Amino acid sequence: MSHSPTETELVTTDPKRARRQRQARGVADRAGGGVRSLIIKIAALGIVDAIAVYAVLVLVGFGEWGVIAIVVAVATLVNWIYFSKRTLPAKYLAPGVIFLALFQVFVLLYTGYVGFTNYGTGHNGSKDQAVSALMASALERVPDSPAYPVTVVEQGGELGLLVTSPEGDALVGSDEDPLQSVPDAGFDGDQAISAPGWETLMFADVLERQGEVVDLAVPYSEDPNDGALRTSDGSVAYQYTSTLAYDEATGDLTDTETGTVYRDIGTGAFTSDAGDELLPGWKVNVGFENFTKALTDQRLAGPLVYVTIWTFAFASITVAATFFLGLFLAITFNHRRMRGKRFYRSLLILPYAIPSFLSALVWAGMMNQSFGFLNNVIFPGADIPWLTDPLMAKVSVLIVNIWLGFPYMFLVCTGALQSIPEEITEAATVDGAKPWAIFSLIKLPLLLVSLAPLLIASFAFNFNNFNVVYMLTDGGPRDSDAPIPVGHTDILISMVYKVAFTGQTRDYGLASAYTIIIFVVVAVISIIAFRRTKSLEELNG
Repeated sequence: MSHSPTETELVTTDPKRARRQRQARGVADRAGGGVRSLIIKIAALGIVDAIAVYAVLVLVGFGEWGVIAIVVAVATLVNWIYFSKRTLPAKYLAPGVIFLALFQVFVLLYTGYVGFTNYGTGHNGSKDQAVSALMASALERVPDSPAYPVTVVEQGGELGLLVTSPEGDALVGSDEDPLQSVPDAGFDGDQAISAPGWETLMFADVLERQGEVVDLAVPYSEDPNDGALRTSDGSVAYQYTSTLAYDEATGDLTDTETGTVYRDIGTGAFTSDAGDELLPGWKVNVGFENFTKALTDQRLAGPLVYVTIWTFAFASITVAATFFLGLFLAITFNHRRMRGKRFYRSLLILPYAIPSFLSALVWAGMMNQSFGFLNNVIFPGADIPWLTDPLMAKVSVLIVNIWLGFPYMFLVCTGALQSIPEEITEAATVDGAKPWAIFSLIKLPLLLVSLAPLLIASFAFNFNNFNVVYMLTDGGPRDSDAPIPVGHTDILISMVYKVAFTGQTRDYGLASAYTIIIFVVVAVISIIAFRRTKSLEELNG
């Protein structure tokens, strides 16, 4: 009866296979490394584990238990991968996957999470932090407060007060941490002057940081209603209590002077019955409120519409202009009779070799209406508002972006043209085809087969081309009628930047919602475009 040979029989009867197996085992053993490699591996994993332990300790303070579980799981998986002999492929894949998850996936997920919150100016921290900040902002000195001798101390760049109580005990605290007992404090007479882990500031240092010392409010205890200690000279402190009283049972704040009660109604801020809010508030989930606001708020609808139209026009015109200009130059410098091709090609790629933000700054200087090179040299005596008129600013942004983008299209079109077989052109010429027919019916379709994905990628890039707009015009000239700091040359991504990082109120939640909308728009356009370009693949058949 016949049977399938076992692995041992194959090794015995097939010398070539046995040799390959020995070579494979040798490669695996070398990949596992000797003592030196093991030491390096342990040292590297030690660094990774130390970072993981530090991250866990930090996250414990914030109560981020879900993130802690992920950090522990990833650290455990990494250790198992690099100590196991059966996970050779994973040893090479793990670093790339981790960096991809950290710098791409996590960023996208966190942006999506922020889009569903009210995170922004006045809503940055937790509810406890908001309560502390509000009560600290309403502190008033207690009339009969005893004088507490204090010493200004510092720990990790954070100022604190080393306090001597009337009973002679040493207490230390900072803006964030209430007073705590210091059993091993150093005394000079009856006043505590040093505490373990804290650096005592000299008198000259206190004077230099007088503003920080005066603003320092050290909570008296864990109960915010007990007030805080403050000092005006760095030597004596007095107890201050807030005119706001916090009720932990109901979660309400009461203004003791007016009797107004501010309640937590779920909007991330204490709100009175009359609708008045106390800021700062705290971060809460708001569902689809940011998306609804971005698309339906009448104050934002106008700027959003014309910025979106300009963004599509900016990306479309740029891609079309750079492609046809690059293709024209590629055809010109690909001609057999053209001399000095290398020299001219080197000149043409100079804009591509210079960083775009530097080029945009140079162009901004040349387009200055009063002192720019264009108005003073190219158009002597002209007063062209290149960057201050809404229409001319758009034209200027397009000119600069096309100047920056055509070298790339020139390079890829040159390579694509050189890959088209000469026999096709020669056959068409023999059949009597005219040059335009050869180009439009043969060369251009063949070019689009390879260049269509690049054109789609170029459109997506220019749709979010922040550098040129920010460096050249900063989105200006400003639209004074818009409720957000948006200008006539702003594209969606620069508008998102201004919503998030400029102005008196910074709304990260709304900006994240806009970012998600941009992502969806670009993704849909790219999917549709890629499907439409599949018809071009038939030319390869």
